[in-house]
Amino acid sequence: MVSTVSLVALGGAIGAALRYLAGLGVTRLLGHQEFPLAIITVNVIGSFLMGAFVVAAAHKGLTHLSPFVMTGLLGGFTTFSAFSLESANMIERGAFGQAALYVFLSVGLSVGGLFLGLWSARGVFA
Repeated sequence: MVSTVSLVALGGAIGAALRYLAGLGVTRLLGHQEFPLAIITVNVIGSFLMGAFVVAAAHKGLTHLSPFVMTGLLGGFTTFSAFSLESANMIERGAFGQAALYVFLSVGLSVGGLFLGLWSARGVFA
């Protein structure tokens, strides 16, 4: 139990650091945006990786890595708490259309990213 919690914590630390670096990268690439593109990007990539890992782990017998990879690494990497805050901030600013677009794109593209990860990994491991 302690070792599993340690793996989740280690994965979470790595995932959070990678999220920070990805956010910096997107901001440097596209400049500062009022629309939170960095967070959407991280959520879609994290969802894709989650889908790919689920299939890869099942096919390769690596499900024991799930606490580290899924809960820790990808849990620390994706940013749905930040997503919720950004959504609330847009709504409070009265940017209802932008908030709706943000919610739709974040959820739709992240679920789509997960399915793309599943599909891609199933193609590799089939």
